[in-house]
Amino acid sequence: MPEVLETMFGSKSRARMMRFFILNPGKYFDRATVAEKIQLPRQKLRKDFSALQKIGLIKSRKAQGKKVFILNEQFAYYPELRELFIKANAYPHCSEVKTLKDIGRVKLVMVSGVFLNHTKADLDLLIVGDDISRAKLKRSITAIEAEIGKEVRYMSLTIEEFDYRLEMMDRFIIEFLAGPHGMIVNRIPRLNRFIAEIKS
Repeated sequence: MPEVLETMFGSKSRARMMRFFILNPGKYFDRATVAEKIQLPRQKLRKDFSALQKIGLIKSRKAQGKKVFILNEQFAYYPELRELFIKANAYPHCSEVKTLKDIGRVKLVMVSGVFLNHTKADLDLLIVGDDISRAKLKRSITAIEAEIGKEVRYMSLTIEEFDYRLEMMDRFIIEFLAGPHGMIVNRIPRLNRFIAEIKS
């Protein structure tokens, strides 16, 4: 077992790759797709693919002339590893979320769903602000997804759009606010009182 654990946690790239496969079971990915998703150079991952396949964490086969890989859900420590990586995804451990503060005049950043292991949530991330740079937002989301190993469902609203949805008691927004969530940024003074009221 020590040798297996040393192999599994040997590097940042290996940890990211493990997280990616463990949180996306039942799907085949080629090397290029994995490298893109976890935002690391493809050539840097070659040894990690070999090592994780050697210990049996991932399996491979040929598909349309490409070698593709999938999580081996029969791996001896899969349940424990899955629990470990799910817990490790919870806010505030995802450092890339903090980059959202710098994408514009941001008034609100809230997390739920994958960040809090709240499987019933329809949304993982809510961003409210003006003059938000779409390019910076996209880069931040890509970096967040690479860090947590899973696609993030997010919504970006202007302050006016958010105020309108609150006024209309938009069901989607109300359910998000009433459910488990974490606050990264909150520069909307009345929001905490509003959330307390809808929860009471």
